[in-house]
Amino acid sequence: MPTHPSFPKRLKGGTPLFTAWCGLPDPSIAATLAREDFDAVVLDTQHGSIDFAASVQAIPLIAAAGKPAIVRIPVGDFASASRYLDAGASGIIAPMINTVEDAKRLAAFTKFPPVGERSWGAYGALALTGLEPGEYLRTANDLTVSFAMVETREALAIIDDILAVPGIDGVFIGPSDLSIALSGGKGVEPTSAEVDRALDHALARVKAAGKIAAIYAVSGARAAELSAKGFHMVSIGSDMSMLRTGAHAALAAARA
Repeated sequence: MPTHPSFPKRLKGGTPLFTAWCGLPDPSIAATLAREDFDAVVLDTQHGSIDFAASVQAIPLIAAAGKPAIVRIPVGDFASASRYLDAGASGIIAPMINTVEDAKRLAAFTKFPPVGERSWGAYGALALTGLEPGEYLRTANDLTVSFAMVETREALAIIDDILAVPGIDGVFIGPSDLSIALSGGKGVEPTSAEVDRALDHALARVKAAGKIAAIYAVSGARAAELSAKGFHMVSIGSDMSMLRTGAHAALAAARA
């Protein structure tokens, strides 16, 4: 069930969660990865080619595998965050949260009153969770997770203020954009020493606030390093990268 009752608790349970990352538009791809041993599936509507219609089809397919669905929305598209939660998503990742006002707008669209201003219309979530409207309204704020992406110098400088916004459950680090910001646009080095120092700082501030630290990893090996650092949730690669890796491995074996 996508609005998984234990998902936020599992994120703080001491065992890192690993998620698949999907940007390809066919919902069956997300459904297939949900059947693997990932803890959740992220649908990337910011940089991926998957759109709202395909994502709404993918969410119940992910739910059928017993996994939560998380959606990364496009920059500033906070209104769509409510729609994905209405469809049954368990979490929202919002990119480029660079001000406290950005964080407040995210919380407003992802949390019901009195925390936020999310309006009623959660018919997909009701169908998938089996909750009655009143019960869903009372519990939804604790069943869903709102991640503010930290991927710029501006966000790093005010990370404590972002974390202090009611309704922000944690941050999601984008190490590639962070590396571009920290290098002044000189390159994309998500595993650089400068990025690692920034990750350590951000992780310490998130844990001090008692909230959730999540991050994207370019590979399984990098995911192992980041989970060892103490991140609560790590997204591994992407469906496209997994497709290419599998193709390369099969061809290498065939031509050997």
